[in-house]
Amino acid sequence: MKKFKHSLFLLLIMVLTCSNAFADKEMRIDGVFQGINLYIMNPFATSGVGFCITKITVNGNTALDDTNRSSIELNLSAFHLVKGDMITIIITHKEGCTPKVLNSDALKPKSTFTLISSKFDKTGTFNFTTKGEAGSLTFAVEQFKWKKWVRVAQIEGKGTPGENSYTVKVPLHSGINKFRIKQVDCTKKPRYSFEMTYTNLAPEVTFTPGNNGQTSGKITFSRATNYEIFDFSGNRIENGFATAVDVSKHPNGTYFINYDCKCESFEKR
Repeated sequence: MKKFKHSLFLLLIMVLTCSNAFADKEMRIDGVFQGINLYIMNPFATSGVGFCITKITVNGNTALDDTNRSSIELNLSAFHLVKGDMITIIITHKEGCTPKVLNSDALKPKSTFTLISSKFDKTGTFNFTTKGEAGSLTFAVEQFKWKKWVRVAQIEGKGTPGENSYTVKVPLHSGINKFRIKQVDCTKKPRYSFEMTYTNLAPEVTFTPGNNGQTSGKITFSRATNYEIFDFSGNRIENGFATAVDVSKHPNGTYFINYDCKCESFEKR
């Protein structure tokens, strides 16, 4: 009797193990609805009977698309989604085979924002409002100074298609400040807003020893400013925000300095 019970127990273990081995698997895909259907390759099951996929759900709702075929066009519009909606797709499939999504980029956030308002104040607070976002992407705020566009702030986008408001701090130099907003999505191509300007009435910054002047130790600005210093070969050796910079540790020679909204030079002797 004991031997029979032991054999029955072993048989039960084997059945449960085999049953587990052939249990269906799940593939989860999270993304953002962009108004595009998903195309899925559906291989044969390893048993040779039927196809790999057994069920597909979208945000918890079962898709009615026929899974008994080698390729499936998942009709996402059937789920009454709006562009920019978050979406979770669960593909349930048999053990030993793996479906393949052919256009997974279709669910990645896209840069589709439109800048509808912007406002600066003298403290450097920048408020802006967008609409038409289709997934959360970083907004980079760029400022044109020192003869180039410089990233000066960034903030994560909310990603929803309605109006979204943002507030970031940006540095202001004297005179006319020019800004733009940039986003880069999975295409790697940057998208820019229109350019915005703000006039800062603060006096221009000057520095000692002055343009083309000589110093052996320290550069002093008339007030705190963002700056960067390059050697004669164009290598940036210093940058920051300060009222003074100690350059005594650098070799003698010609250096180029960007500060406030100016590009000048000095001699270290």
